[in-house]
Amino acid sequence: MFRWLLLFILVVPALEIGVLVWAGNLIGPWWVILLIISTGILGAYLAKQQGMETLNNAREAVYRGMIPHDEIFDGICILIGAVVLLTPGFITDAIGFTLLFPTTRAPIKSVLKRTVRKMMDNGTITVFRR
Repeated sequence: MFRWLLLFILVVPALEIGVLVWAGNLIGPWWVILLIISTGILGAYLAKQQGMETLNNAREAVYRGMIPHDEIFDGICILIGAVVLLTPGFITDAIGFTLLFPTTRAPIKSVLKRTVRKMMDNGTITVFRR
């Protein structure tokens, strides 16, 4: 896991710089800056909207006496998407928007669920029940 995170931290910024330079040469640096700012604003709006919707769904599940497990995974994806959208760049913006939209978030959420289930079965994650 640490190796993947280190690779992500090293490779993604290098790719982002390359894409930003390429886009700056293609459409101009001011348009690139405008796109970065506008995707940040749009991302913040979507993160707030999706976060509030997920929070309301979690409250509704608790009110019905159910554990909001889907909403927890939605919240994790939305949080990661919002944080990734804060970093300037088009690759991270694509990842962030993918995590914010419910239709594109669903397959990622199912992979995340399987990973957590696998970690629970291996004993990597311990769950305490009452």
